Amino acid sequence: MVFLLLAFTVAVSDQLLKGWVVAKYDLNTTVNVVGDWLRIDYIQNRGGLFGILQGSAEVFAVVTILVVLVLVALEIGSGWRSWLVTVTLGLLLGGAIGNFIDRIRLNYVVDFADIGIGTWRFYIFNIADAAVTCAILLMILIWFMSPRLGVNVSAEEKADDAAQDDRFDAEKER
Repeated sequence: MVFLLLAFTVAVSDQLLKGWVVAKYDLNTTVNVVGDWLRIDYIQNRGGLFGILQGSAEVFAVVTILVVLVLVALEIGSGWRSWLVTVTLGLLLGGAIGNFIDRIRLNYVVDFADIGIGTWRFYIFNIADAAVTCAILLMILIWFMSPRLGVNVSAEEKADDAAQDDRFDAEKER
């Protein structure tokens, strides 16, 4: 339930904020929000995350469908054993859906958040991009820290796994 609730929250907040930006700001006009550090710069991204592969919105829309299916399968397959994996996959799903809606509806993604200092700027992004980026960072953390994080596995699950290993070994010997 956390997985779907998080994905829904990310996608809806992404769409609401994008709608507000489109209604309030002009395309390609920069407005300072918190000095030079945070600006709104409404652009139309016809590529992927970080603006890669411009003009490929249709390709990214198709890829997103596959990504959504994989994310749902991963979450179901994980058996909801790790809250960190659930949060990571929920952020990925919400971000993918938020930008997918733009690609299908507009044939581009609305990006608007511009952070940086002076001439050093991060890429212009949106809530969906931020969720995907956070999820990627969490995946890296999980990958490096997984031996230390541990997964709570009950004694029954350990016994089932051991029995399955024994069956596999017995069949292998035949």
